Amino acid sequence: METAEIRRRWLRFFEKNGHAVVPSAPLIHDDPNLLFVNAGMVPFKPYFLGQESAPWDRATSVQKCVRTQDIEEVGKTSRHGTFFQMNGNFSFGDYFKEGAIRLAWDLVTSGEESGGFGLDGDRLWATVYEDDDEAIELWIETTDIPSERIVRRGKEDNYWHMGVPGPGGPCSEIYYDRGREYGPDGGPEVDEDRFLEFWNLVFMQHELSAVRSKADFDIAGDLPKKNIDTGMGLERMASLLQGVDNMYEIDEVYPVLARAAEMTRREYGARSGHAASESHPDDVRLRVVADHVRSSLMLIGDGVTPGNEGRGYVLRRMLRRSVRAMRLLGYQDACLPELLPISVERMRNSYPELERDFERISTIAYAEEEAFRRTLASGTTLLESAVVETRRTGSATLSGERAFQLHDTYGFPIDLTLEMAAEQGLSVDREGFTRLMQEQRDRAKADAQSKKVGHGGTGAYRQLADALGREVEFTGYDEVTSEARVAGLIRDGEPVVAARAGEDVEVVLDRTPFYAEGGGQLADGGVLQLASGAVVRIHDVQKPISGLIVHRATVVAGEVHTDESAHAEVDIERRRSISRAHTATHMVHKAIREALGDTATQAGSENAPGRFRFDFTATSAVPASVLRDVEQRVNALLLEDLAVSADVMSQVEALEIGAMALFGEKYGDAVRVISVGDWAKELCGGTHAERTTQLGLVTLLGESSIGSGVRRVEALVGADAYSFLAREHAIVGQVTEMLKARPEELPERIGTMLGRLKDAERDLERLRREQVLAAAGRLTDSVRDVGAVRFLGHDAGREAGGDDVRAMVLDARGRLGTDRPVVVAVTGTKGGRPVIVVATNEPARARGIRAGDLVRIAAPHLGGGGGGKDDLAQGGGSDPGAVGQALSAIEWRVGELGD
Repeated sequence: METAEIRRRWLRFFEKNGHAVVPSAPLIHDDPNLLFVNAGMVPFKPYFLGQESAPWDRATSVQKCVRTQDIEEVGKTSRHGTFFQMNGNFSFGDYFKEGAIRLAWDLVTSGEESGGFGLDGDRLWATVYEDDDEAIELWIETTDIPSERIVRRGKEDNYWHMGVPGPGGPCSEIYYDRGREYGPDGGPEVDEDRFLEFWNLVFMQHELSAVRSKADFDIAGDLPKKNIDTGMGLERMASLLQGVDNMYEIDEVYPVLARAAEMTRREYGARSGHAASESHPDDVRLRVVADHVRSSLMLIGDGVTPGNEGRGYVLRRMLRRSVRAMRLLGYQDACLPELLPISVERMRNSYPELERDFERISTIAYAEEEAFRRTLASGTTLLESAVVETRRTGSATLSGERAFQLHDTYGFPIDLTLEMAAEQGLSVDREGFTRLMQEQRDRAKADAQSKKVGHGGTGAYRQLADALGREVEFTGYDEVTSEARVAGLIRDGEPVVAARAGEDVEVVLDRTPFYAEGGGQLADGGVLQLASGAVVRIHDVQKPISGLIVHRATVVAGEVHTDESAHAEVDIERRRSISRAHTATHMVHKAIREALGDTATQAGSENAPGRFRFDFTATSAVPASVLRDVEQRVNALLLEDLAVSADVMSQVEALEIGAMALFGEKYGDAVRVISVGDWAKELCGGTHAERTTQLGLVTLLGESSIGSGVRRVEALVGADAYSFLAREHAIVGQVTEMLKARPEELPERIGTMLGRLKDAERDLERLRREQVLAAAGRLTDSVRDVGAVRFLGHDAGREAGGDDVRAMVLDARGRLGTDRPVVVAVTGTKGGRPVIVVATNEPARARGIRAGDLVRIAAPHLGGGGGGKDDLAQGGGSDPGAVGQALSAIEWRVGELGD
């Protein structure tokens, strides 16, 4: 039975039994404690916690989930995977233990012809919480399972809670006996590979007052309503019904594994069967590929893009682990174009949107693989150099500083550093690396947090929000002035009742026309006129916690008090200027998608007075001609005087009319759709111009890369665009006057001048190189004997760069011949960066004198590193005052080897 069919049967069964079918929530969920949805009940948490009333008494879903805490274990066992699907049925104060057990038994044991899964009841076991006698009686009364196949287990195994005070309860798990070939007799307590758990029924009946650990908690009493939360692993059920050993061999996963094996010419499972204690490394790598390709597909499908933090880093890590696994299996070419389409073909039966959106998904994935291939090429060389240096010092541990440098400067992921260092027999100072990473994150978070919540915590904000009892009403879509009440004041992170002239204060109003920074749009500014006569100037507006709008301000006159009435006035010129920029952003987004295709999806923006920046996904630089076309398209539409309108509707209605929703943005059930005529429609909570002619002019300044697969366009709008073009016109006028040429002749005239300049520079470089070689001819006069070796050490000074020094060394070595051992070492310090090049001849190498070894001895004196071959090597550093020490170190070592 295919996995998609198991999914269909599940939903159909519970729908027939009165459950509302709830679609899977996206993997990105509005929960600050979760990177991804990691369990089937996550979307239903507000109902179980009592924060919201459930809209149904019974519900069922097949929820997409991702767990990454054991990512290093993926492929090593049959139980570890990152993406999985959790079938769940839920009761909110409706049926309880008896209903949950009966429904589970009916679905599992009913024949396939009647819509069930057709498992043999004689091979099923159940576990219950150790003192849940009621559950044991219900299993015996409701099903055919005998008491000897019902096992009592403790809190670690059969009691569920969220890890915090709140709902909890005993649970009952259903296991399937796969047979003696998978392990010994004795039931789930003896062997959980043979006895495979596939369904957990949670009887949520207790209110927990304290939770100290999984097995250490206090029960305050019973919940007012008893609930049911169950979870069946769809992949586990598929492995049972398809008769395969593990989730990697089911129909939605194995085709990718099989293709990877074919590409790498490896035979999966040839060296280990289901009874093997350890899997062969090749099998593990093939499973990693199959799992990570599918997980990456699902993450990108739900709007995650590769990055260096949070969700983006998890995706990046999985994509790169799959590529790395293929390389370790011997496949050096790009592999995702071969594997990702296979995963889409297998997953589209359950998630047809993947096929519709595959162009965008594949563009992101293939760009990340290409970027990683470049990173591997450079990072592997750097890592190998670091390994050599580590070994030379006698250490078996790569420093945290070096690992951090590889990650931060060169983009080499820490997990690859760990893996590749281990392959070389070295460990990595993970604590040192983690410390440096945390310091970097803390700096970034401090900057962001100080922007959002100042330098205090969120306690004062929550206190004010609770006192207000509702969200602050934003009136700024319809007005730029508003009457309001001062609901609270915060100074230095603490609530206060008053603030005097000259003091910085955070003001919370019960209603406000001021737009809080969000959705890429900068905050409004303006003034508060208080009833007492006090004046407060607003310079920033933020939402530090959900539902609360905070005005960062300075009291410029008088004294402001809580509960005082206020007249709020938005800086209308700033608002209009930002609104024009925001509207222009939507228009540029639409025009870029027209020019580049739907894969050019917005990845970020900032809308400021008179200017904006717009980030979007793209695999390569956007040609200047395309940018010109985009600019012309937008400005042509400005002249059409299109109306810019805002409509509030449901998400479903918005998507039906073609409105774009940005991945990663949070939208409620009711959404605001901004339409620029009938041309561009996008979900957006920002403020906008009323008509396109109000924008005046949009000028694109250019585009650049800001990360793997992400480009940035910067632009000016309105008066700022006019001012920019006026300056450009003035500059062109100055140049035409200087060159005595017409404006249209400037490109050719300047091109000719630049060509002549390059010719002159080449002539100067040729003359300088000839002088360097002439100086090299004189160098041999200063050669001296160091033991049995003819040694030449020379500092070429501040004008000699790496190429110059290399030419001098090779010329000198050739002049000194091969009748005796020869070592030539020359330094140069062009641009303040010292470089050293060492060359040896054949007789010197025969005595064990190697250029690479000598450079590695000298380079640390320069504050750097280096290496190379036995006959020629190069190094460098940052301390130009140490070139003499570097040459002396080489001479000393040559003396040791030359005796």
